[in-house]
Amino acid sequence: MAEQPFSRIELETDIVVAGGGAAGVPCALAAARTGARVILIQDRPVLGGNASSEVRMHIVGANGTGRFDRGEELVTEAREGGIIEEIRLENAVRNPQRSASMFDLILYDLCRREPNLTLMLNTSVTGAEMASDRIVAALADRQSTEDAFRISAKTFIDCTGDGRLGFEAGAPFMEGRESREQFGESLAQPEADAQRLGSTILLTARRHDRPMPFAAPEWARKFSKEDLKLRLYATPGEEEPTHEYGYWWAEWGGTLDTIRDNEAIRDELLAIALGIWDHVKNGPPDQRDSGDPFDASHWALDWIGFLPGKRESRRFVGQHILTEDDLMKSRAFPDAIAYGGWSIDLHPPEGVDAPDAEPCEQHPVPWLFDIPLRACVSRDVTNLMFAGRNLSATHVAFASTRVMATCAVVGQGVGTAAALGIEAGTIPGEMANNPEFVDHLQRRLLGNDAYLIGRTKQGRCPIASSARITASSERPGAEAIQVVSGQTRSVHGERGAPPDRAEPGTHRWMSRELPAWICFDWDEPVAIDAIQLIFDTGLHRHLTLSHHDGYTASKMIWGRPQPETVRGYRIEGMGEERCSWRLLVEERENTSRVRRHSLGARVDGIWSGEASRRFRSIRVTIDSTHGIDHARICGVQFSDGDGH
Repeated sequence: MAEQPFSRIELETDIVVAGGGAAGVPCALAAARTGARVILIQDRPVLGGNASSEVRMHIVGANGTGRFDRGEELVTEAREGGIIEEIRLENAVRNPQRSASMFDLILYDLCRREPNLTLMLNTSVTGAEMASDRIVAALADRQSTEDAFRISAKTFIDCTGDGRLGFEAGAPFMEGRESREQFGESLAQPEADAQRLGSTILLTARRHDRPMPFAAPEWARKFSKEDLKLRLYATPGEEEPTHEYGYWWAEWGGTLDTIRDNEAIRDELLAIALGIWDHVKNGPPDQRDSGDPFDASHWALDWIGFLPGKRESRRFVGQHILTEDDLMKSRAFPDAIAYGGWSIDLHPPEGVDAPDAEPCEQHPVPWLFDIPLRACVSRDVTNLMFAGRNLSATHVAFASTRVMATCAVVGQGVGTAAALGIEAGTIPGEMANNPEFVDHLQRRLLGNDAYLIGRTKQGRCPIASSARITASSERPGAEAIQVVSGQTRSVHGERGAPPDRAEPGTHRWMSRELPAWICFDWDEPVAIDAIQLIFDTGLHRHLTLSHHDGYTASKMIWGRPQPETVRGYRIEGMGEERCSWRLLVEERENTSRVRRHSLGARVDGIWSGEASRRFRSIRVTIDSTHGIDHARICGVQFSDGDGH
């Protein structure tokens, strides 16, 4: 009997997002929530990319780490907001056990919940159909069901990391390291080369109540203390070092092609990771003694990855190429859609084969910096956008923008732009040069809890700003009026926003006690279709899934809601007659930063009718928080259903 060919399936949508990692998931969610029909293609069985259970890397971003930590309460709150904050908060509450697979499920659940989003797992992009300078359709295969897809769309977004969709479309890209002269970068190489950052395979281990032997396979690498002097033995640890998570510096493959040589890189990384573990467990007597704090006799491997955590491959050429100067000088871009702040983090391409080189050289960026829309739109393919580590940047600038929380906020910006473009009939190639479109995009992003440096004007809600705002009590510098400042965080401190765009202030209302209320009064009745509250969730501290016990315990609050977060609250409204307060919303167990309540024809069965959505007063009463003794609200927004 003749073998049956793959089934050929035609699909049509508004937006195709290729790649379901830290950039792709927020990108697809943002586009779908903005009203577009979205198909998200992911070539793995799980979402999350380098943060998934297959790799298990920390999601880090502008708040930095180690010596270059950036964060102080009410002063410098750099942790990313928007969709990635939604994901982090949900993970912290629903995943107290810090399970990598539970995080996979949380991402999957978010996508399954979104009615405008179709998720296609285990599906790989294999080609692109072109018509002149635009993509007509993406071609993809799913081996598990023997299906071949042709997916037509208006806009295509490459979040694959390796840039597979853009590559198939013929979009120009860069690889390797540029010369110092090419972009005037002091941190670049004297001469251009094809080398790049390498990849890492991580492992996790558990401590047991008895000695746990380990016998390395014969193909594992052998390491001496001298080989690891700047890595294992230079890593700051706690009083009693642990081995549950490591090692990010077990890096290799940057001298090869990290796409075409990926299988060979994986094999060597497994040999390296197991060789390091063998050294930790079975180092010779002259390098281990009974009092060694690194003693791992009771530790055993619990998991080791088989998918390399890839740092660098292709970088697309966009309408603008981000450079070292853009980051170091925090250049202001009129079309900013996101921000970054991670150090320019350069690694030796040889990885562990360069034992005398530091595993990384971190050059701190002085302030948070803009990431423009133009760095996310192809120069030559008019309906191709990109987000993640493949955005348009030099090798040096990419060394900062590549981290996953930064990729996530870029993804949200790109997804929102793509959906608004569908709505307005504006193709990606024309977006950045359309001031009206960019203004609308930035307002939408700020309304969805993104942060854009210095964009307070676009962040203000006209309806809320027109009200008289009073509160039961307030603290100096954190008055009730702060909820309409147009900014929902403080970034004026050290290494925050650049001083000329920092907008000093708390940018939130803080009461003196609980319960507490804040009230909005209007001289004439206003139509309100929806109410959005943005709460404080401690953006000055770290919050990311980690299997490192010390990092989790010392840097973050995990396994429960953040203590600043409002827990119980009520929203009441007073109509045109000002006769009595009516309960509109009551929430007793909130754990989120952003809560949007739609006031449709019926709200919780309490009241209905068009006239019932006209108010002279709205009052929000905070009954409890998850830890602190007073109420904090960073922003209040009202919508009239017409986009205001």
